Amino acid sequence: MESVFFDQSAGTFADLGLKKSTVKHLEAVGYLHPSEIQQKFIPPAVTGADCLGQSQTGTGKTAAFMLPVIERLGEPTQDPQALVLCPTRELSEQVAEETRKLCKDDIDIVVVVGGRPLRNQMKQVEQGVDIVVGTPGRVIDLFKRKSLSFEGLKTVVLDEADRMLDIGFRPDMEYILKNCPKDRQTLLLSATLPPEVERLSSRFMRDPIRIDISVKDVTSNSVDQFFCTVDNHRKLGLLVKLLRKEQPQQAIVFCRTRRKADELYNKFKSRIKQVAALHGDLPQAKRDRVMQSFRDRKVRLLIATDIVGRGIDVGGISHIINYDIPEHSDDYVHRVGRAGRLSSDFKGRAFTFVTQDQGGELTRIEMLVNRMIPEYKFEDFDSFEPRKRRHV
Repeated sequence: MESVFFDQSAGTFADLGLKKSTVKHLEAVGYLHPSEIQQKFIPPAVTGADCLGQSQTGTGKTAAFMLPVIERLGEPTQDPQALVLCPTRELSEQVAEETRKLCKDDIDIVVVVGGRPLRNQMKQVEQGVDIVVGTPGRVIDLFKRKSLSFEGLKTVVLDEADRMLDIGFRPDMEYILKNCPKDRQTLLLSATLPPEVERLSSRFMRDPIRIDISVKDVTSNSVDQFFCTVDNHRKLGLLVKLLRKEQPQQAIVFCRTRRKADELYNKFKSRIKQVAALHGDLPQAKRDRVMQSFRDRKVRLLIATDIVGRGIDVGGISHIINYDIPEHSDDYVHRVGRAGRLSSDFKGRAFTFVTQDQGGELTRIEMLVNRMIPEYKFEDFDSFEPRKRRHV
């Protein structure tokens, strides 16, 4: 696999090989200067090459892969020319929303995800579509029902490939890729490159060009990171203390389970008006309302699980609090990367609660981000239950 680092001095989208009409439209909607991943990813991708980009959410990766997709669309046909696979409904909706901003009104985009009426999505696709964005399971549903054809696909995008593999989509991803045209372009985006992602790329990509935005650079440059050692039953008290001291503009509290997310939400809803929970047990319409309220800054404290939290791509998040240390080290990068996107001189802050038996998990995270994470202590808070003296 070839590793390429393109010239980062390109100051505008006009320098990246895009059509003049595309650049003019981007300027009209406020896209003036490309981010690092866009500078590196767009030039090879727009030529039709397979590309593997290592970049996390919040770095401009959606525009990095969707602009080449848009550029390579031909004359409108009945069948889609591009397919974008995402791990969650929320991320699918988000990708589609940004793509509509990037392109003109004459390009048809349809989102196909679970939790929405299947027949409506079938009808939309059957009426003709240029780009389909969706989750693997629903894409397969429509394909097997003959509503969705892969025959005309020029490009397939795997967005957040590592997360799709984490939550069990490997068989679905492989099924889709096996049924796509052999001469298609494949674009793969992933925050991390575990062996499973490397195996997927080696099987289904043709001499992919690797575009690398280092994980450790992203997490260390945009976010100040800390850990707090605490007994499990004292986490709530520590969270209250931390919120009072930090006074976050907008924060996400990550939990491992839906039950814990609901538990924390019920604890805080009487104390804080602008609080909401977000997890997979909520109806889709409710999740959509919560996400919109968070984007509109009507929700200041969002308590979320990893699977749903992966669809959150909102600028201006000042704090990330890992109430539960992530089960997988890779998820730490995805969580923490959501902070510090307000401006180039704004740093977010991330706090991870670590119990005394989770030292090994913290070490694995430090190895992944290639830095020692300092401990953060409160002098006036007892993080541990005092040991009882033994009487003899």
